[in-house]
Amino acid sequence: MRVLVTGASGFIGSHAVVALREAGHECLLLVRNPEKVKKVVKVPGVLYQADITDAEAVRKALAQCDAVLHAAADIGVTGHEVDLHGANVRGLKNVLAQAVELGLDPIVHLSTVAVFVPPSRPVITVDSPLARPRNAYGMTKLYGERYARDLDGVTIVYPGGVVGPGQPTLDALNEGIRAGLRQGWPIVPGGVNVLDVRDLAVALARCFTPGKGARRYLLGGHFLTWGQMATLCEDVTGRRVRRFRIPGALLRATGSTLDALKRVVPLDHPLTRDAADIMLTLVPTDDVPTLRELGVSLRPVENTVADTVRWLIAEGHLTI
Repeated sequence: MRVLVTGASGFIGSHAVVALREAGHECLLLVRNPEKVKKVVKVPGVLYQADITDAEAVRKALAQCDAVLHAAADIGVTGHEVDLHGANVRGLKNVLAQAVELGLDPIVHLSTVAVFVPPSRPVITVDSPLARPRNAYGMTKLYGERYARDLDGVTIVYPGGVVGPGQPTLDALNEGIRAGLRQGWPIVPGGVNVLDVRDLAVALARCFTPGKGARRYLLGGHFLTWGQMATLCEDVTGRRVRRFRIPGALLRATGSTLDALKRVVPLDHPLTRDAADIMLTLVPTDDVPTLRELGVSLRPVENTVADTVRWLIAEGHLTI
């Protein structure tokens, strides 16, 4: 089938294009910057230049396809200035609502485990209550989640902390790993879900079977405490990493202070108040139903982190 991929020049979208092509699908890539996608996507499809906030342009692209993967979104957790409402709300509506109206099947929307964070239970499941986030990113993603659930026939995928090689712009957990190796790991309550972008891409491609209706797939990945994450980084680098124990309240306060400083001076550190909230409250996810239904297995987390570190070094993001 022919699949429209939004966000094809991004981290997850570019890997998803490769997996979709390997599964035998043709891809139409909706991108704002064609030159960027040519550098990022290893197995490019046909390019369609548009912005997802342009409803008419999005409709024209959807009309050329059988199905859609909506992977375009702004993250905004680690302090980068973005228009979260534009991509995460207006763009999402343009893609999903018009895809339903045009009868595309499947319609796959990439959400995030963050819609369940802070969690109300010790393990997140696909049926967990939606959270009430305080940060802008969480609120826009929660709005999009509710909107997608109200539409007919939309499949929603919830990834955890996505890492791995080939991220066009360093962000989120890849950026966090670099910071941990450079400056040390805060040992605080909570933890992190580590999901290899290549495993996520395969899972997304496996969603493209028509006629199955609306589905929801949770794929958080491997859950590690922050102490386990520090130890894993030591194992894959062969070097000791710094650890510092701080109370959760102090981590939140530090994130708030860094937020204020980043507004006036350039600071290269991913900690924000929003990131601190996620770090302190995240719990494991129950991925078994998703792995079983999609026939996907996750590679060992040690391999994922080792590949990520090698890539960070090769791209000049990290010196060890």
